[in-house]
Parts: sequence; structure tokens; C-alpha cells
Amino acid sequence: MGALNAELIKLKRGLAWPVVVLLPIVLVLAGAATQLARGGQPENGWHTVWVQSVVFYGLFPLAIGVAILGSLVWRAEHRGSNWNALMSGPTSSLRIVIAKAAVVAGLTAIMQIILLVSVVAIGKLAFGLPGMLPGQYVGITGLLVVATIPVAAVQSALSMVLRSFAAPIAVALVAAGISLALLMIEVPGAIASPYGLATRTTQLGTGMFADTGTITGGDVVAILIAAAILAVALVTVTTWILERRDTRI
Repeated sequence: MGALNAELIKLKRGLAWPVVVLLPIVLVLAGAATQLARGGQPENGWHTVWVQSVVFYGLFPLAIGVAILGSLVWRAEHRGSNWNALMSGPTSSLRIVIAKAAVVAGLTAIMQIILLVSVVAIGKLAFGLPGMLPGQYVGITGLLVVATIPVAAVQSALSMVLRSFAAPIAVALVAAGISLALLMIEVPGAIASPYGLATRTTQLGTGMFADTGTITGGDVVAILIAAAILAVALVTVTTWILERRDTRI
């Protein structure tokens, strides 16, 4: 708990919150901009608002946002003698890795909740849609929180290894693009990539790209299993790497 508490204290004076709050809001506004400019109602109501906002968000911006969070969370450790203090301290490598990944995953989860709230706000305030957002989209948001844990873990690992702030973000952009291509051509096992898993989850029930438009129990179970296996594997590998890292001169 000590390592996690230390990371939470750092967040109070960090730059992560503007990313967490502004990225989903901007993406939802951008998704609704064309429809608002036309002055018409979304053709399929809530479904159209969701597709315009969330599907594009899942292609590249989501991965980039998580990558920025990972770089921010590890930035302090790459400054001055902080890395040496980290490596010579009493906290185990496993606890450090879990704490860092948990903070990135937690911030990412908040980002998904803000995305959901923003979609509801746009639907009600801008388009005056009747009723509320269908429950399946709330469920998808919860599933997306789980599906982005591996992305948080891999970006935390990259930001641990790479001292450059921008390099992990560039890796996320390329990896998200490759994963999207694999999903579009329906390559089996595309969700074995953390980025592919997150993107696939944002497409659930939309009928876009690789999605059939129908959410099945098999889809949900596959996403949950993939998220669990990837998260454990990534934490294990990252811990192994950190244990073999040395202090810096």
C-alpha cells in the first residue's frame, strides 16, 4: 500500500488530470460536431451519438491518452537521482510495478467514466434525445475499464524502460494502428494485443469494422479472459525487467 499511496500523492500535483478530463470531452464534442453543424437529429438516436464518439475514440486517441498518462506517471523517476532512489529503496519491484500500473489503469478508468458522462450530456443537452443512454452502452463502458488495464500495464512498462517522454506515446500510436489493421482484416487473435483488445471493446455493438452489431456472451467472456491474461503477463514481465535494472550514474 505504501507504493500506491506514494503514487496517489504525486497525482495531486501532476499533469495527468487535464488529459483524463479533457481528452474524452474533446473527442465526444468532435464526434458530434458534424451532426451539430447540420442542425439535424442523429439518425439512430443514442446509437449514432455513441458510434460517432466512442468508435473514433477507440482507434487512436484512447491508446495515445493512456500512453501520455504512463509517461507522466513515470516522469519523476527519470529525473535527477530519483531512479537511483527508487532502485535502492525498500519497496519490492513487484509493488512498484503494480502501483504504477494501477495508477495508470485507475486514471484510464476515470477517463472512460467521463467519456460516458460526456456522451449522455451531448445526447440530452445538444440533441435533446428522449430517455437515457441504453444500458448496453453503460455495460460496454464497464467492460472497457477492464479491457484498458493491459494497455495501462504495457504503457507503464514502456515508460519505465524508455526515459524519453514521447517514445512510449509513439509506440502506442504505431501499435494501435497495427492492431486496428489486424481487426479490420479480421485476423484471429487480434485481441491478444492490448491495443487491439481496447479497440475491439469500443466497437462492441456498433457494427463498425470487425463488429457484427450484436453483443454476445462469447465476446464479453473473450474480452475478460484476454484482459486478465494480458494484465498478469505484463506485470510479471515488467517486474522481471525492473529487477534486472541497475542504478544510473
